[in-house]
Amino acid sequence: MPVPAVSSGMFVGHALGAFATVAGGARLVGCSRGRSLALGASAGAFAAAPDVDILYAPVGLAEASGVADAAESFWSAGNLVHRAVTHSLVVGTVVAVALWFWTRARSGETSDRSDGSLPNIRRLRSLLNAESGGALLALGGLVAVAGVVSGPLGALVMAAFALTSLAIAELGAHYGDLGPKAILVTALIGFISHPFGDLFTGEPPHMLYPFATRLVSERIVLTADPTLHLLGSFWLELLTIWLAAIVYCELTDRSPTSYIHGRATLGAAYAVAALAVPAPTVDSSYEFVFSVLAVGAVGPAPLVRRLRRSRRAIDAENVLTAALTGLAAVTLASIAYAAVYLVL
Repeated sequence: MPVPAVSSGMFVGHALGAFATVAGGARLVGCSRGRSLALGASAGAFAAAPDVDILYAPVGLAEASGVADAAESFWSAGNLVHRAVTHSLVVGTVVAVALWFWTRARSGETSDRSDGSLPNIRRLRSLLNAESGGALLALGGLVAVAGVVSGPLGALVMAAFALTSLAIAELGAHYGDLGPKAILVTALIGFISHPFGDLFTGEPPHMLYPFATRLVSERIVLTADPTLHLLGSFWLELLTIWLAAIVYCELTDRSPTSYIHGRATLGAAYAVAALAVPAPTVDSSYEFVFSVLAVGAVGPAPLVRRLRRSRRAIDAENVLTAALTGLAAVTLASIAYAAVYLVL
């Protein structure tokens, strides 16, 4: 069964949910605004990383017989490994610990270079080789296990996940000034939170991979009505995005409501779609999801027109206004659709 369109949007929700949780939590325990943003960004990036397993999905496009078949072929190919190899609590924990060792080795190397004293080169190299070597050995072991359990494609996806995670750790250490402990915590939160966000759409993740035992075998159903279940899942996604927006605005000393333009109310016009779009479900959500998200174009539309005319640089204020206005429009559109659906 192909992964529904609504689950593809969960990629954003995974990242923003982890960002909001970590950045907001860090601020509550006394971290500075900048530090909280850096920690949240790291957790968000790690939370998005497991979806690198969809990299095989474009192969399905080559096998599609036409435009109508493209979406199903895309997800059918991606589902060969999607929500299995990289969506495991076991794998996520091992990778997070490996990143901790890797970052310890890297931070030890950096500290030595900045220290004016004469280091014990032999001891330092031994330490770096042990920790970085252990990290690479753990990641290589996961690739080998995935190859045995899921074949060459599983090994390829696991390798891509490991490399992506290493890249995120390097970026966090370099640009966010995050140490080994911060990398470990944000990676754990990102990796472990990801599969739980997939329990409402599509097939539940294989959380204990590579072990055969299934932690959850059925998706969580919010209501017996399949359309209302889809709408509920969609609103959970929107709620996560709103929470991330509020946390970001708080950390940057902004008021979210001041960045929502009145044109967001145009989203209410989407109510008429309930008369034209067939009642969607999680398994056939493309028409609804793509059309309701298109309503969000009312946010950036004026900005795009302005850029075409003057070609001036985009500033953060305009981008935030475009994003929050579009988000508000999509939220109103989905609520309006649900209201008409319930009346019909």
